[in-house]
Amino acid sequence: MMGSFLDIVRRDLRLALRQGADSLMVLAFFVVGVVLFPFGVGPELAVLERISAGVLWVMALLAALLSLDRLFQNDYEDGSLDLLALAPVPLPIIVLGKVAAHWLTTGLPLIAIAPLLAVLLNMNGDGFVMLVTAMALGTPTLSLIGAVGAALVLGARRGGVLLSLLVLPLYVPALVFGVSAVDAAVMGFETRAQIMVLGALLLASAALCPWAASAALRQAIE
Repeated sequence: MMGSFLDIVRRDLRLALRQGADSLMVLAFFVVGVVLFPFGVGPELAVLERISAGVLWVMALLAALLSLDRLFQNDYEDGSLDLLALAPVPLPIIVLGKVAAHWLTTGLPLIAIAPLLAVLLNMNGDGFVMLVTAMALGTPTLSLIGAVGAALVLGARRGGVLLSLLVLPLYVPALVFGVSAVDAAVMGFETRAQIMVLGALLLASAALCPWAASAALRQAIE
């Protein structure tokens, strides 16, 4: 089972490397979006520091959303999804492998560059470690929830708009507790509760979302 999971991850990573522009587009959107905020709200350092956690989380959320419509679409169009569904591997394992590859090519680069952009937004240094920790727990949850939405809109017209309407409300808990964790760390408060909630969201998403996405994929294939 683990071997099949790793095979799916490697396959999708190879495909992502061949289409490197997609991952670069997500990263560029994240960087440009964050850089624009100081122009919009002004150069006041106190204001930038206060909104820094929220800005980084919202832009990371939107950047992850930008790449979700391609999670299953290419495989659906070239017929690979039909072959994967017929493979002697549970479809939830295939979905989990594709989600893992999606996170490695989108979520992980966002986490890596987030501290640099936090410096631009004048975030207090006490929040850097918590920012990375919260995003490391939160961004996989975004990918898992997004996989369900991507499977539901597979083959639909204007699927990108519909996908946004489906998953954005479900992203709110991860966004709220991710920002709250960073703000609490900056202000010197305890962050254990926020981290535990983010961990619980990740575990629940990992347990439920692959099955829900698999059911939606089977319906799209049929």
